[in-house]
Amino acid sequence: MRAIDYDTQQHQEYARGRALTERQLDVWLAAFEAVLPERRPLAGLDVGSGTGRFTPALADTFGPVIGVEPSVRMREVAQERSRHSDVRYLPGSAEEIPLPSASADYALMGWSWHHVEDRPRAVRELARVIRPGGRLLLRTNFRDHHPRPWWLEHFPRGYEADAAIFQPLHEVIELFTAAGWRVAAYGTVTEPSSGTRGAMLERLRLRTLSFFAQLTPDELESGFRRLEAAVAEDPDAPAPVFEEPLLTLTRG
Repeated sequence: MRAIDYDTQQHQEYARGRALTERQLDVWLAAFEAVLPERRPLAGLDVGSGTGRFTPALADTFGPVIGVEPSVRMREVAQERSRHSDVRYLPGSAEEIPLPSASADYALMGWSWHHVEDRPRAVRELARVIRPGGRLLLRTNFRDHHPRPWWLEHFPRGYEADAAIFQPLHEVIELFTAAGWRVAAYGTVTEPSSGTRGAMLERLRLRTLSFFAQLTPDELESGFRRLEAAVAEDPDAPAPVFEEPLLTLTRG
């Protein structure tokens, strides 16, 4: 996967390009609640928190949350968008979390696992900061369990290039279980439609998905041309939904 420097690109448009509707957010929070401990409050981590699209909502639902994000610019955007009394944003990464051992009841890694460079180190670091019996919510795609968004078919090598970003499910599970984690749950979540096809096209034009960095300029031009032609046939049609994986792991 081609690395993305969020301090020089994407941070300005990321919040808009990757925004969740209130209904979408509610669906994800319900999915997280189903696999988290019932007690409240819970001390949470949002690892790879980006512009904070989940962090304040996690705090409202479960308790205080610390967002850990390596990009200075992404943290700045997150802080500007929401000054929540139960949210803090700290510099760090999955490989280096600036918190004491056993200080979190759960961690969410939402759409960030594929950015981790040293995954064995991240597995150990997550095990260090999450208390025994705690949970890791790994919202990521898997090469062999790919959700295949509707718009990908219009880009050259679309499905192939996107799937290549991610590990196969069994590799991720083996990596964690070898370090003492257990699989607590695995399933899919059907995220509600983000709106019309036309609105989705406008967000895709912001190119805030890692997928777009994997294509050549010619592939991008060809793909958007084909996507624009397809959307133009019925721009007000609802954007199709698809199932997205959620892997939950537990410590001890």
